[in-house]
Amino acid sequence: MFWIALATILAVYSAVCVYIYMAQDRMFYFPTKDFAVNPDDYDLKFQDVFINVGQDETIHGWYFSQSQNQNAARTVLFCHGNGGNISHRLETVIFLLQRGVNVMMFDYRGYGRSSGRPTETNTYDDVKAAYDWLISEKSAIPDDIIIFGRSLGGAVAVDLASKENCGGLIVESSFDSAREMAKGYFPFFPAGLLIKYSYDAISKISKVNCPKLFTHSPADDLVPFERGKRLFEAAPEPKLFYEISGRHNERNYLDDPGYIKAIDNLLRQESESRN
Repeated sequence: MFWIALATILAVYSAVCVYIYMAQDRMFYFPTKDFAVNPDDYDLKFQDVFINVGQDETIHGWYFSQSQNQNAARTVLFCHGNGGNISHRLETVIFLLQRGVNVMMFDYRGYGRSSGRPTETNTYDDVKAAYDWLISEKSAIPDDIIIFGRSLGGAVAVDLASKENCGGLIVESSFDSAREMAKGYFPFFPAGLLIKYSYDAISKISKVNCPKLFTHSPADDLVPFERGKRLFEAAPEPKLFYEISGRHNERNYLDDPGYIKAIDNLLRQESESRN
């Protein structure tokens, strides 16, 4: 009976390991195709953008401009998290437009109107395509592009900022590495070996020398606060950490005067240093 029980336990354990490996695309990415709302619903002026990312695939985004003069404001390139699509982030667009910046928001492949499917490599390539589009189509200056990543988008933003020039980096409610996150979610399994997507932001953050703002909530119910602090601690100066409130998908902090000040300071910091 002992050996039968042991064999059963090992079989179940092995089956769970196989499931973790095979099902991780569904664990990492939760895209939706339908839009919850559109910018028109908020009377926001915007440009529908489709960018070729190769192999007959395109990513879709919305570009929001402050004025006809494209050099009148800096531009925030926003990388969203692993669920939904850009239509679920219009609250953030409105918040950023109130800060006096242009906003470029895009969907990774497989999300919204973007074709293809999401992978770690594709998310990195997708944000690079959006960055290149801002430079080629909107004549954006790299030092006037602020890369803003939330949750999974934080790792995507760090990857881009580690390779390209930018005026600043905002990392919100994000983590140090997907493999480290997986170890926390599956403590009794070799998650570090089973996870094929690394999103290893902590190994790249040392290469990001622009001004950086990290925000995270101790009440975050999805990405542990300690994971965000660990990424911040590994980052070189100049940097700032601001503690926000609420659970992972709550945005009450958008009305927090301290948060607004931290965002405004980051958006102005590089341009002031050049004046």
